[in-house]
Amino acid sequence: MNADSLPSDAHVMPTYGRLPVALSHGQGCWVWDTNGRRLLDGLAGIAVNTLGHNHPRLVPALQDQIAKLIHSCNYYRVPLQEQLADKLCEISGLANVFFCNSGLEANEAALKIARKFGHDRGVESPEILVFEGAFHGRSIATLSATANPKIQAGFGPLVPGFVRVPLNDLAAVEAAIASHPSITAIFLETIQGEGGINPARIEFLQGLRRLCDKHDLLMMLDEVQCGVGRTGKWFAHQWAGIQPDVMPLAKGLGSGVPIGAVVCGPRAAGVLKAGNHGTTFGGNPLAMRAGVETLAIMQEDGLLANAEAVGATLRNSLTEALAGVPGFVEIRGQGLMLGIELDRPCGVLLGRALDAGLLLSVTAERVVRLLPALIMTHEEALQVTALLAPLIKAFLAEPQP
Repeated sequence: MNADSLPSDAHVMPTYGRLPVALSHGQGCWVWDTNGRRLLDGLAGIAVNTLGHNHPRLVPALQDQIAKLIHSCNYYRVPLQEQLADKLCEISGLANVFFCNSGLEANEAALKIARKFGHDRGVESPEILVFEGAFHGRSIATLSATANPKIQAGFGPLVPGFVRVPLNDLAAVEAAIASHPSITAIFLETIQGEGGINPARIEFLQGLRRLCDKHDLLMMLDEVQCGVGRTGKWFAHQWAGIQPDVMPLAKGLGSGVPIGAVVCGPRAAGVLKAGNHGTTFGGNPLAMRAGVETLAIMQEDGLLANAEAVGATLRNSLTEALAGVPGFVEIRGQGLMLGIELDRPCGVLLGRALDAGLLLSVTAERVVRLLPALIMTHEEALQVTALLAPLIKAFLAEPQP
């Protein structure tokens, strides 16, 4: 089926500015469009397709599960839930898990945990400390925690109860805690994704952990985009040698099957009781099988080490190719979560990269974002650079409007 013979999208709500391409199938880090054109996937469905496309172990496992049981409501025990929860607690050092369907739902659950944690301690109107540049989702509550006026516009009034400070400014955090005694949790992405690949510095994370311990606050780290091996460790905060109290996960945990999870440490593990929260689809056997298989394959195939090593190849090759180019600012991130900041809005590169045979993202207007599958090879990383660097150079050489 070529693009001209695709069905009309007239009845699809126009909530996305879609590119003029439809994907047909994939293999590894490559996808094909409906015209038969082969494209290098540097986005992995926005950090979702951890194992790439058509993985030889994941696909048969999902086929096996579909033939057994796709959905079972949470009135009953779901053994695969228990298996995945055990593994998540093992690799995180935390205590228990609530399963849902997406990063938004995981973050909503985290916000509910923070509020109930405060109410349980006698705080009448709990507040949550959040950060400039943050993105936590598009529901009304997560939109309120997010720091993007463009996506908030038209959806007011927003939910109250959030105090916002700059990222990586520990003094500002301390001042906010001192001036807002109702703060019961600190909520941030370990590496901001939609905000432009902005990492929370190691010493900042360590300082937040100390402040949360000192003031009996929940440290809540949104690892929806940066977690599940993307940076070269299971979770990005592990580079700082700390543990959060609450950790929302999603995206790459199911390698393409919708899944979300909130992993809690001892301080938060008992906050939600029976009846406090729930989900119809969350924790279904198909999603749980996807999570179990994803983590097992990652561990057995050494994909954390691969993410770190191939990420270094990608970053170093791009840095070398772009060094000294006027308009190139810097490359940020870790492992296979990289952002290339330019000195001007560069959304046009999304379409130009597609024309060149590369899938990527542009976020925060000026940041080219790369989030490839963790199975990417060094050779494929160099191919990304060979395709992308000339596009960036040509774009930056154009006269600015």
